[in-house]
Amino acid sequence: MMGRDELVDRVSKYNPETNKALIARAYDFAQDVHDHQTRKSGEKYFIHPKAVAEILTELKLDDATIATGLLHDTIEDTRATREEINKLFGDEIGALVDGVTKLDQLDLVTKKAEQAENFRKLLIAISSDVRVLLVKLADRLHNMRTMEHMRDDRRRHISRETMEIYAPLAGRMGIQWLRDELEDLSFRWLYPEAYETILARLEKLRSSYSRLIIEVEKELHLKLEEYGIDALVTNREKKPFSIWRKMENRQIALEQLCDIYGFRVITKSVEDCYRVLGVIHTTWQIVPGRFKDYISVPKSNDYQSIHTTIIGPERQRVELQIRTEKMHEVGEFGIAAHTLYKESIEDESNGKQHPKHDLLQDSSAYQWLRQLVDMLREGDNPEEFLEHTRLELFQDQVFTFTPNGGLIVLPHAATPIDFAYAVHTDIGDTCISCKINGRPMPLVTNLKNGDEVEINCAEGHMPPAAWENIAVTGKAKAAIRRSTRASMQEQYGRLGHEIIIQGFAFAERKFTKTLLEEKLFRLPQGSVVEVFAAVGRGELAVDLVISALYPDYVADDDSDVSVMKAAGHGEGGWLGKTMGLKFLWAGQPETIGPGSGIPIRGTPDDMPIRFAPKGGALPGERIVGIMTQGEGIIIYPIHAKALQKYDDQPERWVDVTWDIQSESRERFPALISVTTYNMPGSLARIAQLIGEADANIDKLRMVRRAVDFTEMMIGLEVWDIKHLNRIVAGIKAMKIVNRVFRIQG
Repeated sequence: MMGRDELVDRVSKYNPETNKALIARAYDFAQDVHDHQTRKSGEKYFIHPKAVAEILTELKLDDATIATGLLHDTIEDTRATREEINKLFGDEIGALVDGVTKLDQLDLVTKKAEQAENFRKLLIAISSDVRVLLVKLADRLHNMRTMEHMRDDRRRHISRETMEIYAPLAGRMGIQWLRDELEDLSFRWLYPEAYETILARLEKLRSSYSRLIIEVEKELHLKLEEYGIDALVTNREKKPFSIWRKMENRQIALEQLCDIYGFRVITKSVEDCYRVLGVIHTTWQIVPGRFKDYISVPKSNDYQSIHTTIIGPERQRVELQIRTEKMHEVGEFGIAAHTLYKESIEDESNGKQHPKHDLLQDSSAYQWLRQLVDMLREGDNPEEFLEHTRLELFQDQVFTFTPNGGLIVLPHAATPIDFAYAVHTDIGDTCISCKINGRPMPLVTNLKNGDEVEINCAEGHMPPAAWENIAVTGKAKAAIRRSTRASMQEQYGRLGHEIIIQGFAFAERKFTKTLLEEKLFRLPQGSVVEVFAAVGRGELAVDLVISALYPDYVADDDSDVSVMKAAGHGEGGWLGKTMGLKFLWAGQPETIGPGSGIPIRGTPDDMPIRFAPKGGALPGERIVGIMTQGEGIIIYPIHAKALQKYDDQPERWVDVTWDIQSESRERFPALISVTTYNMPGSLARIAQLIGEADANIDKLRMVRRAVDFTEMMIGLEVWDIKHLNRIVAGIKAMKIVNRVFRIQG
């Protein structure tokens, strides 16, 4: 491990203008404040920030970033403060250290809702100054290199976060060697047996491949010399994780992989790259379909190179990459290569000097990051945004074009549906057909590099729900889900509106939307649109809507309304007709069990079934089952918010329906929240209404008591969704009630 002077000298070698005093001061300060701290290995803690700074010098980063690497744990783990860092090292370094500190506090593999929020914070933090991410990546790399002394569960948690978030981010920033090492170290701790097995088999292969490697390099050198091309030829071996991933994806043995060893030809100019390609293709037979020109069309992380595979000596397949020295630098250092201390760029329009690290912000990789943050700020659901981003992080890329030549970069196996949504959400929503390279093709076609795609749209068209299973990109999937939900709500709303108009006409009462808005407080729904949709779904009876607008309306004795009108009046005993009333105080479980048998059709006979907590589902509601490990199938109403966390796991959804005979008289659990004014007899009147409405109170808990009001949670046993809606409407109409709503997960 290098000392202070060695670190300063290393920075000076690639940046002669380095502020040696700044780096030395940061080194001494960090060493002082970490002096009494040790790592789990027993070593001095300062070894870690010093190692982080060394990794950052490998990326040839600027003085502020190197200093941040030394200081990155001082605010979080020592007596040092942000104000002190600002005073000693300047606001720029203070902001960078503070940014890294905030990233350290994020757990990116928690339950999905928290993960989405933390990932949002991560992207916003690094988008303001991507050097924060580079320091965090160096920090994570050294931690991954030194995890032997950690608990196994902690190692696995950190490795999973590294594999899912930080390694792909390093790849998106173009720092391929860093991504490879992070993935490999994660692989080692997550799958130790597979890691050791591949290492052992690689060791055996090296001896048999060594002669071939020497022969290929020799022949390449001779051919390039023959044509007068000045180039460097090197070889590289795939990392264990990369090998394992290919074996898993292709379901083949390690010995069947043709690209365990590859070769790079590094030239002086772009012209020489294509000359080398010509020499190689006229000397050896090429493997069809294995040629990619990323010089002409760079990847979105700025990567440029020509890839080709040939049949080389001994009829072995040989993978080759051809690139210039500058391209090689970007290929190795990625976004960090934009800060390699070229002269500052002068803005001709105003004569101002740009900071050197601004070169980094102009890269394509950084622009990808900015686009993600812009999308997030436009208001996408954070969990759907997380799904979109993670899909974009992990997928290989396909380069496609619009008819006017615009480039659209998509994940591998993307379809014209993904293409349409990549152009614009409105294009995707109204897409009806496409042409690929001038020929009409199905929308399910997998796009290939170089395809020109023309999308045909029809105004008013809505995407079918089935498209969600066809689309590959998170953006397309999320947009299709939103459109499907909106379309279903609109269809139910139109149907409900028609039913209400006919119902009011039959009752000889006038109906207007304005009148309904004025009387909404008497209904369980919160808006006119929700009332229409509830009636359309069969969850709200028309008689109930009429009675809400016209309290004097009297329905037939056997109608839905008569039960509600009979409830809510009288001052009988406070329990009324309720049965089995129990009190729940803080700390006791809130889940209400459904009883023994659950009348659901569409589930396997041997699979345990239970309702979701917090009220579950009621007959009359559309329902869906979710497969869970160890718990069987959990039944949710189709509109339950909890289902959003399963949007990206369609394989867990089970199509189920109610299986209730007309003569069945089984009650089902539901939870409601009621806020009442503190008046004598309030609880008794509510309980009496529930009893007279032929429902049971199963549980009761006072959630919050104040001087003027009480908020309570009431567990009911009801027949179906219509029964519950009548009770909620009856309670809502009581003058002692401020607010009432159904509780659902």
